Amino acid sequence: MGLCASSESVQKKERDKSIAYLVGDLCPRCCDGDKGISRLASLYSRQGKKGPNQDSAILYQGFGMEDGVFCGVFDGHGRNGHIVSRLVRDSLPSLLLRHRVDNAYDSSDCDDMSSIDDRLSSASSPELFDEWKEACISAFKAMDKELELHPKLNSFHSGTTAVTIIKQGSDLIISNLGDSRAVLGTISEEGYLKAVQLTTDLKPNVPHEAERIRKNNGRVFALRDQPDIQRVWLPDTNFPGLAMARAFGDFELKNYGVIAIPQVSYRRLRNRDQFIVLATDGVWDVLSNEQVVKIVWSSLLKGKEPSKAVVKAAVREWKRKYPSHRVDDCSVACIFFDDR
Repeated sequence: MGLCASSESVQKKERDKSIAYLVGDLCPRCCDGDKGISRLASLYSRQGKKGPNQDSAILYQGFGMEDGVFCGVFDGHGRNGHIVSRLVRDSLPSLLLRHRVDNAYDSSDCDDMSSIDDRLSSASSPELFDEWKEACISAFKAMDKELELHPKLNSFHSGTTAVTIIKQGSDLIISNLGDSRAVLGTISEEGYLKAVQLTTDLKPNVPHEAERIRKNNGRVFALRDQPDIQRVWLPDTNFPGLAMARAFGDFELKNYGVIAIPQVSYRRLRNRDQFIVLATDGVWDVLSNEQVVKIVWSSLLKGKEPSKAVVKAAVREWKRKYPSHRVDDCSVACIFFDDR
């Protein structure tokens, strides 16, 4: 069970700086955000009305193995959120591969690199997930440390969320940090398209997230004019009011329960599984999981670009539901499976 791709898909001219495509190397190449990568994936990002586009996305083909894939969507926030988002986008894939190899090397009894390559390619699904999970957690921590020590970037009040997938054959490893989301489009036993949410929105209103923050002397409450949005505040002042419980950066809150440790989960892809959608909260704030997978499916049948169709639908809903609010940045990555 692999992925379909077009060799010409990475030859498009540079147009959208928020989206990067990597094919078998670690040198980002920006492509036409309207068209994405033919048949393999569809990526699209649209700037909202709040300032520069702080979202970014990446697709890396040949990640970890010949038909491996890495895809991630990142939603920056704060003054330097757009910089943090793109720095994580460009650095995280190589960190993940490095930590994956380092973990395999540390657990090997010999110094022969070929035996490590054999170990990486022959691991069973449970072993593979355990090793990738460890690599994801350690790589996310390392990424956060790089941001903290960056000599020219202030991430004290800025950060980014991240939702990523690593596909190795039929094995899928999902990592989530913050309130972006991964949703699977699959066919039910009755033959209907349905949405399966693969991640939890890690916001301060999630009980175990709020408990961790309060144990670290952070405060969690909503503003009067935004009663549905729980935020994280410092112990003695009503600042900064972060609307997520986990993120890269945001170092002022790192001692008060906001962490950069992802939730990592696993799914073995089945024949009925059709595609996965990764999107920033600008999409999920106005569209349901079911609406998104239906838009993707309908767009495929009509020969349209699925990611762009989802973003356009989200923008319409923002204007309809919240006419007095500024539309948020919206970014979508759709990954399609073959033999469907």
